[in-house]
Amino acid sequence: MSDLKSKILEMAAEDLAAIEDELKANLTPYLDIVSEAAGHILFSGGKRIRPLLLVLCARLCSYSDNYDKTFSVVFEYMHAASLLHDDVVDGATLRRGKPVANAIFGNAPAVLVGDYLLSRSVSIASKANQVEVFKELGKITEDMSQGELHQLIRKGCIDLSEEEYMEVIRRKTATLIQGACRIGAMIAHAPDEKRAALSDFGLHLGLAFQMADDLLDYTSDTTVLGKEVGADLREGKVTLPLIHALKKASISDLRQMKAIIQNTDFSLQDFEDLKGLLETYGGITYTQALAADHVARAKEALTIFSPSETRDLLSLLAEYTLARKV
Repeated sequence: MSDLKSKILEMAAEDLAAIEDELKANLTPYLDIVSEAAGHILFSGGKRIRPLLLVLCARLCSYSDNYDKTFSVVFEYMHAASLLHDDVVDGATLRRGKPVANAIFGNAPAVLVGDYLLSRSVSIASKANQVEVFKELGKITEDMSQGELHQLIRKGCIDLSEEEYMEVIRRKTATLIQGACRIGAMIAHAPDEKRAALSDFGLHLGLAFQMADDLLDYTSDTTVLGKEVGADLREGKVTLPLIHALKKASISDLRQMKAIIQNTDFSLQDFEDLKGLLETYGGITYTQALAADHVARAKEALTIFSPSETRDLLSLLAEYTLARKV
């Protein structure tokens, strides 16, 4: 994984540096607290996958203007806004190994700074002067909001189906990644065939990304993950490893799993017992296999494009989705 990550960082170094410059240059609030709270989440080790995807997809479609790096920060600001809001809703304590923004600045300022980042995104996007791009961004924000709300109202529900889970993660996570890829093609005025291909690439990449993220709650540790292991479970998030294992479990093991899931104050031993049951009933391996299938489908979507370093880098980013540890 370290070799893959190093290769990606080497190939994308120039783009990532330019994106970082734009993230700082376009954060122009009136109040210091906005800079402080936004900076706390924006510059705390994010991978910049979403803005990088926009830049690469635009390049793959022969983008020739000079606004792609600036436009790309829209997706990082939107992502950061969603994290600020999520941490308040979820009652989280850690994000990327640091205290969550609302623990430092308070719930209300964190929410309002998230709102500022969304508004700033609109301002930046408006300069592209493409109505269809605005429509796409509107759909993305609607999907993200409804995905998060869907997850909230099904919090702790052990009867969540795999189909419902997939719809939740499509809306709350995949839609933003898909949008970055599709809008990259749109600002390059790519034909419909290429827009559709990159939209498919982003959708499957986004689904795999969230499945891999959900696995980390059970396969990583706090020092690597940057948040408490088991935090998703403690927040009542029923994810695919659980859904699959619950469906396969014996009556006695099912009873034990339900007791742990429904107890938000479960012990470390309870969590280890649950992880063991996920292994026993294939929840981990099933999720890994499904995520790998979506990565393969993402890479397949790129085959309509001629071979190039940009296409290779997009394929590597898809592979990294499965290999990442954070």
